[in-house]
Amino acid sequence: MPTPNSPTNKRQNKAETAIRSPDEALSGLSQLAAQPRRGPAPVHLWNPPDCGDIDMRIAADGTWYYCGSPIGRAPLVKLFSSILRKDGERYVLVTPVEKVGVKVDDAPFLAVEMAVDGDAGESTITFRTNVDDLVTVDQDHPLRFEPGAAHGLKPYVLVRGGLWALVKRSLFYDLVELGATERFGDELWFGVRSCGQFFPMRPASEIERL
Repeated sequence: MPTPNSPTNKRQNKAETAIRSPDEALSGLSQLAAQPRRGPAPVHLWNPPDCGDIDMRIAADGTWYYCGSPIGRAPLVKLFSSILRKDGERYVLVTPVEKVGVKVDDAPFLAVEMAVDGDAGESTITFRTNVDDLVTVDQDHPLRFEPGAAHGLKPYVLVRGGLWALVKRSLFYDLVELGATERFGDELWFGVRSCGQFFPMRPASEIERL
């Protein structure tokens, strides 16, 4: 039987503590939570030690899970999202004192609302994500369209630093309503405009599949 101070017992205690509270998943989280901040943390400036992966997952519907249970506290989810970074093909949570890997099923964010200013020819499209980021579609925050189920398309918008938001299916149909056909490269494409940029969905000849 392991003693109270044995390595096995310490690992068990650490796991039990982690399961009780996602707040304790990162030792530097409490310091960040105490600092007033609007928007994401400057994680691109931090290079702390890599502490491996933790049992945290972002599902395709935007729900965050810790040790298999959904994190129900919206402020905590927003705090985690503010310290998320993409390192190569790996997603990590970064504080000034540590970096840990997390799993992302599809995209780390979900675009849940869309606002359009102007007409289809000179429109500005803005999305709100599930963690209340506001993203205006432009050259620095492009839309991309990937193949989806049943010959459909899955739209994504770049939020920041390699972190994309999957656009909800209902909003995709709103994007289609805004769409028009333009010459893109050497052929006609169907797509949408925002901030003077054209974002192609599919060749016009294939649009009937959407």
